[in-house]
Amino acid sequence: HPEFADRKTTKNVDGVPTTGWFASDFTLREIKTLRAKQTFPERPQQFNHRFQVPTLQEVIDLAQRASKREGRTIGIYPETKHPTLHRQLGLPLERRLVRVLNRNGLDKKSSPVFIQSFEQSNLKQLNTMTKVRLVQLVDANDTDENGDPTYAPPFDRPYDWTVSGNPELQSRTFGYFATDAGLDEVRTYADGIGPWKVYIVGTFGGQVVKTTDLVQRAHARGLLVHTWTFRSEQSRLADDYGGNPINEYLQFYELGVDGVFSDFPDDAFAARELFWLN
Repeated sequence: HPEFADRKTTKNVDGVPTTGWFASDFTLREIKTLRAKQTFPERPQQFNHRFQVPTLQEVIDLAQRASKREGRTIGIYPETKHPTLHRQLGLPLERRLVRVLNRNGLDKKSSPVFIQSFEQSNLKQLNTMTKVRLVQLVDANDTDENGDPTYAPPFDRPYDWTVSGNPELQSRTFGYFATDAGLDEVRTYADGIGPWKVYIVGTFGGQVVKTTDLVQRAHARGLLVHTWTFRSEQSRLADDYGGNPINEYLQFYELGVDGVFSDFPDDAFAARELFWLN
């Protein structure tokens, strides 16, 4: 797409200079000339360039058609990406998102929708704008030899904390959300947490080092726990799972998680069926 070569630019994304092409610099008509592409080179490439980049409305339409076809409810799980950045660009996400959900009748606590975000202030805002369930995402940069999360920008804290001017927020990391005080705070504006897997099963050097009680402590406060991201390639599995991704799912299901994000949903479902059978 040489016609878009001049759109390449550098922007400050969550405090980190990032060079590339940004959706905010394109019209929807222009984005519709692009096609989706598999970004992991080791994965099948046969579907590259066959599908457009969908709008939220098109995703909702797909979920509703599939629900009718399959005879079961299929929900959606939008994430507000970089809400502080988009607010700085004059493109706030919250009202537009709520408007689309409301237009489709997805405006109740029981609606098959979760909204997730790594930032806190926009979830607090959404809590005043919609009844659908909200999930606080919890990130980190890596783990140490004890299997505990480590932090470095931009994966150290919600960016709205970084720019808040509040020294207390600026001194915290994402790890605050995994503390009892953090969970108590989350329950005042959200329905669950979405922690990176290492907050539940700590790994280091390809080995499982520890498990935590985060799921139990979240459940004690009425919070759901949806963890991410499960991938089936051998290079992404801890040695403890013996090369079988099903074993990783089973460990997390046994620890009580309420949901998982997976690049391989067939494996996630197969493990869930096996878990229920046992």
